[in-house]
Amino acid sequence: MAAGSSNYWEDLRKQARQLENELDLKLVSFSKLCTSYSHSNARDGRRDRYSSDTTPLLNGSSQDRMFETMAIEIEQLLARLTGVNDKMAEYTNSAGVPSLNAALMHTLQRHRDILQDYTHEFHKTKANFMAIRERENLMGSVRKDIESYKSGSGVNNRRTELFLKEHDHLRNSDRLIEETISIAMATKENMTSQRGMLKSIHSRMNTLANRFPAVNSLIQRINLRKRRDSLILGGVIGICTILLLLYAFH
Repeated sequence: MAAGSSNYWEDLRKQARQLENELDLKLVSFSKLCTSYSHSNARDGRRDRYSSDTTPLLNGSSQDRMFETMAIEIEQLLARLTGVNDKMAEYTNSAGVPSLNAALMHTLQRHRDILQDYTHEFHKTKANFMAIRERENLMGSVRKDIESYKSGSGVNNRRTELFLKEHDHLRNSDRLIEETISIAMATKENMTSQRGMLKSIHSRMNTLANRFPAVNSLIQRINLRKRRDSLILGGVIGICTILLLLYAFH
């Protein structure tokens, strides 16, 4: 019976050591994956400034799948190692020899410490990976927003320039139209003022003529006499000129 119990204990220890070795290798690979993810995304982030982001997204997706797969495998190994440690704890509790029981408890405690260290290392590496991935996703989103803003702002700037130019043209046209209307209004006012002055003068002359009809008649007679005198003087000068020409040719 003791031999069977000893074999059972050794079998449990063998399973524990095998699982611990597998966990050690998995955790090393898991840590390398986290480190490579950080470095590759840093390089991709710099390359994104000069190229498209298709390749970085594919690389990130592949590494995410690897991360999920390895995390599940490590969690399964940790669960199996926890089960083995529980079986070892049950065995130590059922052992009847106090000295043997103390040695078994020491061995069990060492395996528990190893399990605790592996569990802590796994959760720490996983948390670091998740933080890096969230940060890279956030940075990628920010970069995309910046690029979209730059591309959109370039179009908006060109549209804004065209709108501003068109606005300036419209303002200049409005200013020229206002100046033309102002000139036309000033001309109209001047013509209205001159017409009023002419009407005033004409009305005054009519008023004077109506008030002094004798004066108006006298002026008309004087004008007729001047016209008659002019005609007589012109006739005399014409006759004299003809006589002089006839005398000269004879």
